[in-house]
Amino acid sequence: MLDSLLEFADTRASNSEMTLMHYLCKVLASKSPELLDFHVDLVSLESASKIQLKYLANEMQAISKGLERVEQELVASANDGPLSEVFHNISKVFMDSAELEVRHLINLYSQVGRNADALSLYFGEDPSRYPFEQVTQTLFNFVRLFRKAHEENFKQAEQ
Repeated sequence: MLDSLLEFADTRASNSEMTLMHYLCKVLASKSPELLDFHVDLVSLESASKIQLKYLANEMQAISKGLERVEQELVASANDGPLSEVFHNISKVFMDSAELEVRHLINLYSQVGRNADALSLYFGEDPSRYPFEQVTQTLFNFVRLFRKAHEENFKQAEQ
């Protein structure tokens, strides 16, 4: 269903060079011009289209393992006596702060996953078959093609 948005730019009228995307832009310009700048509300779409959730999952795993390693060092330094007291105290302060940050990061990652699934579902796609990366890339391409068609219409109207 979502892929059909990109077909707007490829579907041409039989008697002219106008695409369905150009026609859509013309109709919006005449009936609802305030909708023509919808892309302004999607300012982060290009950045979102570059996010790789699998990469984020790997990074989350690496951060969690790193935190576990720091915690092991903290526990080990507790028994080292006065020699490791400064290291232990500094590590304890770091660990307290890092645990809060990691929990916050895990929460954000979970929200991203839920939002990614919701975005796929909104467009009638199965999140397991149409991943977030593909949804955002398709939407980004649609916006790019829409803006291009609108600019072409505007230039043609000026001539």
